[in-house]
Amino acid sequence: MDSLVAAAGRALAAGDALGALQRVALRSDPPALALRGIAMAQLGELPRARELLRQAARGFGAHEALARARCVVAEAEVALALRELAGPPRALNAAAATLQAHGDAGNATHARLIAARRLLLMGRLDDAHAALRQVAGTADALMPPPLAATAALAQAELALRSMRVGAARDALARAQAAAQAARIPALQAEVAAAQATLTQPAARLRTAGAQQPLPLDEIEALFAGGTLVLDACRRGLRAGTTWLPLARRPVLFTLALALAEAWPGEATREALIARAFRQRRPDETHRARLRVEIGRLRALARPLARIEATAAGFTLRPPDGRAVAVLAPPIDGEEAALLALLADGAAWSTSALALALGASQRTVQRALAALQAQGRVRAVGRARTQRWLAPPLAGFTTILLLPAALPSG
Repeated sequence: MDSLVAAAGRALAAGDALGALQRVALRSDPPALALRGIAMAQLGELPRARELLRQAARGFGAHEALARARCVVAEAEVALALRELAGPPRALNAAAATLQAHGDAGNATHARLIAARRLLLMGRLDDAHAALRQVAGTADALMPPPLAATAALAQAELALRSMRVGAARDALARAQAAAQAARIPALQAEVAAAQATLTQPAARLRTAGAQQPLPLDEIEALFAGGTLVLDACRRGLRAGTTWLPLARRPVLFTLALALAEAWPGEATREALIARAFRQRRPDETHRARLRVEIGRLRALARPLARIEATAAGFTLRPPDGRAVAVLAPPIDGEEAALLALLADGAAWSTSALALALGASQRTVQRALAALQAQGRVRAVGRARTQRWLAPPLAGFTTILLLPAALPSG
């Protein structure tokens, strides 16, 4: 390795992307192209970074499998930053295996962390948990500080999505210590942003006509307290450790939400039909359909509560006199889940949003058009390169940190 490439690698390891570019900006050999790509990614020029990394991978010879694998890992993180989630993970997994076989444990761990973060972003929490357990096989003390911080951040995000706030707080403390040891300002800012989410309102509690903002630790306490919670953020019913997901049953979720909002009173049949079926002049067919859907909801919700018929409609009856609460997103509107994804400040493609939400692209496009008309999101680029952004709820955006040891070995 020549001295300029080595110096550029050291600059990237310290988070000095401009310093790295000054050393290799005019070079077009594969190691220099790879370092230029990583530097451009750290500066936010993601499409250009991907182009440079692909050029570098093509330039490495057949005997340079290790260098090509590092390019694959770097390009995978660029794809993650661009929120392009639909690609198969086979290339990344193969690159991780190659790196491990050649003794590059640091970049192999980084590849596995990228795979785990992709799974987290797609909401596949069980798969992400398994991926992070594989990463945890490497002791934190053996990880370079930047990798240890990234691993702890991913563990904190998994804990937060699972509503384990105490575990998230412990993971963020580890991330903070590792980020300070790494001395990379961008990484320290990302950890600080993640810690700030613990005290910011994450939802609104609606009970008996009143509402109040709740931070994450109070939401965790609410779940542990035995209250029957209609969680409109995650779209389901929860009581203690029992969880009934309704995200893929939109009619049943709408009925459950109407019943929870009407508690302790009743929701009339006309009101339920209007909300669930969008019919303001119901006939017997709508009433028959309501009976069918209520029957389905009653069967699913039986472990959590009874749904009793009244003269005018239906009412929710939790066991043992438990209270009922509705947990609403911190922002209003049907597009709340979409805005929550966009609020990290990164650029999303329409296909990535559809994949993360489990919706069709056309549905997401309509919602984005409505939000754009309201000035709540903005588009950059055109056609296939178009990406969507929204002002983050927190003050920071996700910072891209790529492996810096790419040209070594």
